[in-house]
Amino acid sequence: MRLQCALLGLVQGITEFLPVSSSGHLVIVQELLGWSDPALSFDVMLHLSTMTATLLFFRKEVVRIARDWFSGLFSIRDRDLPGWRYGWSVILGTLVTVFIALLSRPLAEVLFSSPLFAGFALIITGFVLRYGSRIVPRDLPVSLSTGIKVGLAQGLSILPGISRSGMTIVTGLRCGLSPREAFSFSFLLSLPAILGATVLEVVKAGGISEVVTSLPTGWWIGMATAFASGLFALGILRRVVIRGRLGFFAVYCIAAGLFVVFLNLIGG
Repeated sequence: MRLQCALLGLVQGITEFLPVSSSGHLVIVQELLGWSDPALSFDVMLHLSTMTATLLFFRKEVVRIARDWFSGLFSIRDRDLPGWRYGWSVILGTLVTVFIALLSRPLAEVLFSSPLFAGFALIITGFVLRYGSRIVPRDLPVSLSTGIKVGLAQGLSILPGISRSGMTIVTGLRCGLSPREAFSFSFLLSLPAILGATVLEVVKAGGISEVVTSLPTGWWIGMATAFASGLFALGILRRVVIRGRLGFFAVYCIAAGLFVVFLNLIGG
C-alpha cells in the first residue's frame, strides 16, 4: 500500500501542475496497474499537499494581492492598486468555475471510470496546447473579462483528461496575458477552486475525524511525494511557459491519448 500511495502521490504532484491532466493520468495509472480507486480521504490529503505547494510557490503574489484587495475595500484611493483588480478577477473566475463544475459534475463522475474517454480528452488537451504554443505573446493586464474566460476553462477541466493548467494557461495567453502572467493567474485562480473542492470532499467523507481515521497505510508518504513533486513541476512549467515551449507537452498528450485509446479499443 505504501508503494501505491507513493506512486499516486508522485502522479498527482507532477500532473496536477504540468499541462497533462492529473485526473486523466490517475484514471489511466489505476487502470493499467489494476488498482482500485484510492480512498476519498487519501484524495483529500493529496489535494491539500498540492494546494500547499502552490501557496508556497506563489506566496509573494498571494500576500501582495490579498493586501491590495483588502486595502481597496476600505480605501477608494487604493482601488488603483494592481491587486484590487486582480483579486476581483480571481473571485469572478472562481464563481464561473463553480457554476460550470456543478453543471458538469454528474457527467464527470461517470467519465472518471472511463480510461477511453480520458484518452480522447488527452488528445484534445494536446491540440489545445499546440494551439497555445502558436499564440503570439502580448502583455495586457488581468481583467474581469480574463477572469470569466479563464474561469470557464477551469470549470471544463473537471472532465478527466482535460488539463486544468493547460486550458487556463492557453486561455490566458489568448486573452492577451504575457506568458509569465498567464502562468501566475492560472495557478492563483486554482487556489480557491482546490480549497472549495477539498472542503466538499471532507464533507462527503463524513468530516475531518472520518478522513483521519480512514487514511490508508503510508498516506503520509503520498502527501510528501505530492508536495515535493508538485513544487518541482511548478518550477519546470514556469520556465516552459515563459520560453513558449508548450509544444512538447502537446506532443506528449496526443501520443499518450492515442496510446490509451489504442489499448482500450484492442482490449474490447
